[in-house]
Amino acid sequence: MAMVGLFWIAEGDVYVGAKPSGLAPGVRLTPEGVVALGDGQSALHLWEDVRALTVADVPVKSLMRQVGVVKDVALGMVASLALPVDTGLTDEAPMMTVRVETRDGDHELTAYVAAAVGYSPTEVDLSRALLSRLTEGAATMATTLAAMSEWGRAWEGGSPRGAQREELLREWVG
Repeated sequence: MAMVGLFWIAEGDVYVGAKPSGLAPGVRLTPEGVVALGDGQSALHLWEDVRALTVADVPVKSLMRQVGVVKDVALGMVASLALPVDTGLTDEAPMMTVRVETRDGDHELTAYVAAAVGYSPTEVDLSRALLSRLTEGAATMATTLAAMSEWGRAWEGGSPRGAQREELLREWVG
């Protein structure tokens, strides 16, 4: 499994955001279409009906975000050790919105963010371009998703470093 931009690629499966487990919300991109996963948003939007695919609420990596994450983790640890009551602090990951524009209307799906401190601005821009590319037609979508899936099946190890992720996204955007 590896994160490349806004995508989580696990053994050939491509997700926008983190790969969901159980009833958690998520969005999977398949050769058939955009699949909404999780409790309350199960649906399949066929590529032939998808006119636009965008994301919103994407956390962008910054020094302040990194400091905030470290502070939240520290406060959470102290609170769980010192206070036997619910403090209101949660370990829940942030969510992003995946918007699917189809012939029959707009659909807002949710997916967990996979990057703890946010995504680099370059990866966000390239990922948005890649999502747009997937809606350019069946041949483009099939070729692009196939390349992403093939890379996921061949890749061993964790997520590649930032420069390699950007290189992959540029390659897939074409």
